[in-house]
Amino acid sequence: MNAPPLGFVLHARDGAARRGSLMLAHGAVETPAFMPVGTAATVKALTPDDLRAFDTRIVLANVYHLWLRPGRETIEALGGLHAFMGWERNVLTDSGGFQVFSLESRREVCDDGVRFRSHLDGSEHEFTPENVMAFQEALGVDVAMALDVCVKLPADREAIARSVRLTSAWARRCAQARERAQTQLFGIVQGGLDERAREQSAHELVALALPGYAIGGLSVGEGREALHRTARFTATLLPPDKPRYLMGVGTVPDLLRAVDAGIDLFDCVYPTRCGRNGRALTFDGDLNIRNAILARDARPLDATCGCAVCATYTRAYLSHLFRAEEMLGPRLLSYHNLALFAKLMAHVREAIENRRWDAYRDTMLQRSFAPPSTENSSR
Repeated sequence: MNAPPLGFVLHARDGAARRGSLMLAHGAVETPAFMPVGTAATVKALTPDDLRAFDTRIVLANVYHLWLRPGRETIEALGGLHAFMGWERNVLTDSGGFQVFSLESRREVCDDGVRFRSHLDGSEHEFTPENVMAFQEALGVDVAMALDVCVKLPADREAIARSVRLTSAWARRCAQARERAQTQLFGIVQGGLDERAREQSAHELVALALPGYAIGGLSVGEGREALHRTARFTATLLPPDKPRYLMGVGTVPDLLRAVDAGIDLFDCVYPTRCGRNGRALTFDGDLNIRNAILARDARPLDATCGCAVCATYTRAYLSHLFRAEEMLGPRLLSYHNLALFAKLMAHVREAIENRRWDAYRDTMLQRSFAPPSTENSSR
């Protein structure tokens, strides 16, 4: 039996919101979709079986961290990244651009690439578009992100212009270096909050006719309204027949507004970071599981969630686990938070298919989600 062709198919639209399927080498990803972050080839505290339980189709890993530990040779020798992590579904790897550029005093950017010192042991390394592309293909990933230059906001025009220039040039070199057809290359639009810079970046990347495009350089210090406005504007610059990916954004209100802007894919460590720190996400707002009022609460975290945690454990028991500093607590909350996001995305897809998107969006945005901080959480 022949494998289906790789690519992106749109099934329905409701306003700008889109319902599609991203066809990758390890199966279809139904969009809009949230991708759990498995930075170092693991979604923290969860197993691949956990992720399959709520039908996760794709996870994200990170070139920077895998490059440093365990390294390309080890992963290749053990059969590639899918075999290494026991995950037979899709993997997207971020190029590591944000991690490198966040090192500040530990890196030096030039036209050819970036030299940096490891945060682990101070060893020196160099990323170029060519070796980052080769690394991702050697791991056998399904989606590879082009090496990009991200700037911390606010940024001056010179820094933004340089970021756009290098990001475009490096994406072109990644495309030229690409050899593995099963690995889809996505470019990353930069430009800070400057609409002209965003237009230039998108124009130059779209000219490369890549399989997909990401909106980068957000959730790095700007306010939420600026994030939403810039993401929506950038989405309008991207081809309607290609997948659109908003990087590093993952609260419920942000996801709903991004879907409303016509964006298809998302990633963030927010749900698992919250899980490790005692914050449970529900469809009626967030809960601090250590709150004394929950110590004898016999209800599930969310009566409408239906995940294995909500079906089995009470708020009181989960509160006890965190108070007793038992490792099961962060694991169960991380599971629940990602399961809730998976259910949210399923509801989103259904609402778009049935042309009920506006009503669903407005209902969900009116519910009491606590506004989180705007610190970057993934890229």
